[in-house]
Order: sequence, then C-alpha cells, then structure tokens
Amino acid sequence: MRFTLPTLLVVSLLAVPGAARAQSVDPSGHWEGAITIPGGEIAFQVDLSKNAQGKLVATYSRPENDLRGLPLANVTLDGRAITFDLSVDGGAKFHGIFYADGKTISGDVTAAIGSAPFNLTRTGDAQVTATPRNAPIDKALEGVWHATLALPGRNLRLVLRLSNESDGTASGTIISVDQGGIEFPLGLIQKATSLTLNTPAIGGEFYTGALNAAGELAGTFTQGQATVPLTFVLAK
Repeated sequence: MRFTLPTLLVVSLLAVPGAARAQSVDPSGHWEGAITIPGGEIAFQVDLSKNAQGKLVATYSRPENDLRGLPLANVTLDGRAITFDLSVDGGAKFHGIFYADGKTISGDVTAAIGSAPFNLTRTGDAQVTATPRNAPIDKALEGVWHATLALPGRNLRLVLRLSNESDGTASGTIISVDQGGIEFPLGLIQKATSLTLNTPAIGGEFYTGALNAAGELAGTFTQGQATVPLTFVLAK
C-alpha cells in the first residue's frame, strides 16, 4: 500500500563506537522528534516496547498525516545502538545511538534519495495500539485472499488473512508483499455481504468490498482523496 510520507530521506549508516555496544539501555517508551532535511523538519514519533515473546517491537507515527502505529521492521538493539526500518515508500533505515541518560536518541536515516540526521526524545510510556477485537464474520469470508493494488507507476501485491477465533472473535491482517512484507492488524466490520477494513496505521477505514457472484471480494481502496478499485481472490 502507498502511504503519505512526504519526502523521505536517506543517509549513510552511522558508525557505532565500541562503547555504544558495551552499555545496554532500556529503549521502551514513547519517543518524539524530527528528521532534519533541507528547508525544514519532518516531525515523527516512535513507540518502542516488548511483545508477549519478549521481542523488541516498534511503530512509527506522523499524527499530522493521520499515520499512527505503522509497524517498523528489523528492530535491533546492540548496547546503546538501535536500528529499525521503515518499509514503505521505497524504504528508510534508521540508525541511532542512545545518549548516556537514556532519554535521547540521535542518528541518521537513509533512503533511496539521500540522507538526513534525526533526533528523538523520550516523552513517556510507549503508546501501544491494542489489537482490534472484532465480531465474528461469515465463514465465506474466512481464508487467505490475494489482490494487486494498481497505483500510478506501480503495482502492490496484498495478502489478506481473515479468520474466526475460538474465543468468538474474528481477526484479520493485511500484508503488503512489495513493501518489505509489512503486516497490519485489522478492524473488521461486516454488514450483510459487505466488509469494511480499517487500521489507524493508514488513517482508519481504507477498504470496503462485498462478495460477488464469482466468490471474489470486490470493492474499493481509499486513502485521502484517492479511490482505486481493488478485488481480492480467495487462495485455493
């Protein structure tokens, strides 16, 4: 999927001094800061926490663009050195170092168009978006669905997974195959044969479709002012 992330970045990896690797820090928290680019700054937020398996995870947000909780990939912590990848819009790699006080991260971000420095300051506890709890869906909607989102200049392959769970709820995720396999948990709203998908990571509701006579989930993908036809086909 295509997300609104204005002029992103690019930068050579910051060399990590041995001392940074030697001293460990707790990165958990809500971090706010900016990427400095020619002519101004790009404000952004990062939330760092550990999941149920004890693995470090992170999300990226730009509230002014209604982008919240976008999962970051390849999150690693080595002493005071941290790295994470933004997998959309061509990708960007963040490589930073925690200050000794553990309240500031400073580093560089690299992408296809260049490089830029960034700084983040811890402002509180991590703001982790809860996994949506959905009412059960019709059995006909369960399964793994595939689609190709046709955008100007590029096509993006999508995988939609829908299932009913043993606790009486339904779950859904969508994977953007061509953007690093980034995966989003979904809110699901079914009305008769129609299904609406939503996630705060891309501004709320982004797809509404319905089962057609061929057994496909046919509808429209919407982001901002753009609306594009999108049809999912159930995997055999």
